[in-house]
Order: sequence, then structure tokens, then C-alpha cells
Amino acid sequence: MLRKHSIIISGHASSVSLEPEFWDELRLIADRLGLSINQLVSQIDSDRTGNLSSSIRVYVFNDMRSRIAGV
Repeated sequence: MLRKHSIIISGHASSVSLEPEFWDELRLIADRLGLSINQLVSQIDSDRTGNLSSSIRVYVFNDMRSRIAGV
């Protein structure tokens, strides 16, 4: 089940739909980095080449993979 959240990306209102597990992990990553969700999503948005929701999922996956590998 997808959960839609309103966010501000680089000063512009938007909404993103993600599974609750991705929102939870994204929140943990933002906390670990000392960023707000909006700041982290803005960073992800600035580097993306495709869909924002997909880019967030890939970012979360890569972060988890790096932590598991100990990088």
C-alpha cells in the first residue's frame, strides 16, 4: 500500500507516493544525516534522471546496501 506525503522540493510543493517501509527508512536516513525529509528529498531530486519515487527507493536501497557492506 502506498502512502502519499506532501513535501517541499527546492521551495516547490509536491507530493510523493511510497510504501510505508520506504518512508520509515528515508526518515531514519534523514535523521542520521541531520537533514529534514524535505532537504534529503531535494538532494535526491537534484541527482535523479527518472521518476522521483523510484529515485527515492533506489537511494534508500543503496544506503541500506552500503551499511550492510560496512562501507
